Formats: sequence, C-alpha cells, structure tokens
Amino acid sequence: MGEQGKGRIQQLREVKEKAKLGGGPNKIEEVHNAGKLTARERIDKLLDPGSFVELNMLLGHAEGMPGDGLVCGYGTVAGRTVCIYSQDTTVKGGSIGKWHGYKMYCTVERALDMRVPFIGLHDSPGARLPRLEEKKGVMGDMLEKNGGSIFYPNTQGSGVIPQISAILGSCAGISVYSPALTDFIFMIDKKSHMFITGPLMVKSVMSEDITADQLGGAAVHCQVSGVADMRLANEEECLSRIKELLSYLPLNNEEMPPEAEPDLSTPDINENLARLVPPNPRRAYDIRKVIEAIVDHGKYFEIKPEYAGEITVGFCRFKGKVVGMIANNPLYMAGSMTINGSDKQARFIRFCDCFNIPIVLLVDTPAYMPGSAQEHGGIIRHGAKVLYALCEATVPRIGIMLSK
Repeated sequence: MGEQGKGRIQQLREVKEKAKLGGGPNKIEEVHNAGKLTARERIDKLLDPGSFVELNMLLGHAEGMPGDGLVCGYGTVAGRTVCIYSQDTTVKGGSIGKWHGYKMYCTVERALDMRVPFIGLHDSPGARLPRLEEKKGVMGDMLEKNGGSIFYPNTQGSGVIPQISAILGSCAGISVYSPALTDFIFMIDKKSHMFITGPLMVKSVMSEDITADQLGGAAVHCQVSGVADMRLANEEECLSRIKELLSYLPLNNEEMPPEAEPDLSTPDINENLARLVPPNPRRAYDIRKVIEAIVDHGKYFEIKPEYAGEITVGFCRFKGKVVGMIANNPLYMAGSMTINGSDKQARFIRFCDCFNIPIVLLVDTPAYMPGSAQEHGGIIRHGAKVLYALCEATVPRIGIMLSK
C-alpha cells in the first residue's frame, strides 16, 4: 500500500475516533452531570465486552452531526447475538433526523433478517421536523415505500423476534411510538418520561399545570397506564434487568427458550402449595411467595409488577425449562379479574405463544370484578381477550386450581 493509501486510512481512523465523541467532551460532561450514561456507555454496559460491531457510524458526519445522534450495530449478551441502537443526546439532543431515522429503521430490519432480538435504548425529545419533512434521499424513499417508516420493522418483527425498549430520558412525540410497538418497556424512576405532548404543550392547549413526572413519568406508566413493564432505580439496574430478561427468551419464534441447569434442590411442589395456600378461601395471601417457593432457585422475573396487582405474570423455570407463569393474586381485590388485569394477562399469553414458552396458570379467583365501573369500561370486551388468547395458543397450558 502506498503512502497516499496509508494516509487515507489514518485519516479515516481519526474521523472515527472523533465520531465516537459525539457532540464533544463538553456535551459528554453535561450528560454525566445529569447523572446519566452516554449512548456508547449504555451499549458497553449491556453487551459482552468487545462484542459490539458498530454500523453506519459516519452517517451525518459531512453535516457536522456524527452518526446523526444514533449509535447502532450488533453484539452479544451472554454470548447470544442481539441488534441494538442507542440514542445519543450529545448530538442535536438525540432528536430524530433523516439519517437517525434511517439507522433506527435499518437496525430493527437487520435484527429481523438475522432473526435475533432487538434492543432500543431511547433518549430523544422527538422529531427534528425540518429533517423529517425532507422528501428526497433515502429517508424520503422509505417514507414513500413503507409509510410507517421507523415503525414498519417493529410491526413486522412482532411475534418473530423479541423486542425490548429502555426509556432512559424524556421521550416525546414520534420517539415514544417505536418503544410502544415493542414487547417490553423499561423505565428509570424520576428520570424517564414518555408522552405524546410535553407539559408545556399541555398547559398551552389545555390550561393544565402538570409536571413531566405527573404526565408521563415511570411511576405513571408502570402503575397507572400500563404502558411500561418495569420501573428501575438507575440505568445500571435497568441494563442488568434487560440481560436477565433475555436469559428467558429465545432468539426468535422458531427456536426454543434457553435451558439452564435444573434446580435439583427445589422442595416438593405439593408440599409447598399445601403450606403456603390457606385452606380458608376468604383469607388473602401473596401468590408471588407461592411462585418463588416452587420454581427453580426461587427466581421469578415478574412483568408489570406494579400494574393490575390482582394478577401476576412473568417468567420462571421448572427443572431448567422456561415457563410463562400467570397467577391470580388474592392479596389484591381477592384476585378478581379486571379490565387492566385482562389486558395484562392476554398480552402475556400471546407473547408466550409466539415464542414457544409453555404456560402455567395458578388459579385462585372469585370471578370478574362486579360493578358499573368495570361494565362501563368494557370488561366483557377486555375479558374476551383472555379467552381468545388462551383458545388461540398452541403452546402447552397447564392450569392448577389452588382454591376458589
């Protein structure tokens, strides 16, 4: 190779090193001062060391926007391949522009082509409107071809590959819909927000004074709306829980969930059920303690633990094999079926059915919750979703009647 070629390679390396800094050292310092990790730090903490392969790194470089505010590529978690992107707030605040949107689209599409899970680390205020209005170039072609643009591959991947989102900052408008189309959403308490319009717009249009936390904080979406699946204390805990979730899931809908070493020390299930389930059907008890007493190593990965507490759903293992657990919880409303509980249960059943996860149901419920609030809210329609999901499912389903 001649000197000219070596010079060009060196120049490319320098450009790449500069691109890794995103908006520069000052912007990175601002992120750290806000108690957050940068886009690249998030990826490094989630993936196996040295496994990340970055793609489309220099898109946007010519316009002075390294990567156009999105770091994307693929790597491994516990040795299993995943595709991932992470929004970079040091570049244009992480807003979604032409190449940013294109990279989002390509990352999910690549995960679908590779038949591996997709993970999105979201921290974006929404669309960079002048860019999205552009009707020429690659993004324009995508808009004309697929209509839904960045949302299209999420819908095509639904039920085919596991899709996981983490909301790691304030996300508004267009930036909340891609996560909403994925299977699981994680949020950080007091730092994550999701809303279609922010507090300022709400005040301007509706004359309603409300804070970001009150409008779309982690507590709201994990306890009230049910949009999110888990609320964590910090980013490190969030990324750790994503790793744990992946350990229960197959790479795609054509594979079986990963097996683990069976827990040979698990006490007799019948003995534990007899000990923990009260003989009096009117007596309340926490079904989660029952679950932890009968599954491998007492590990139960609960989904939506703060939402619709009258029913619990999550992943666990019996003798090393993954199972989707569904159980009425008499500790809340005697374990009655409700509108929110029906939605929670039906969605989980359909996910398990898509990804070859057998279902175990621990049944202890008096019936559907009576009253005008439930009837007027559509309990018949929502309750039918559970019946439909159970009848449609092709995975093994085992029901265990605990009491009432």
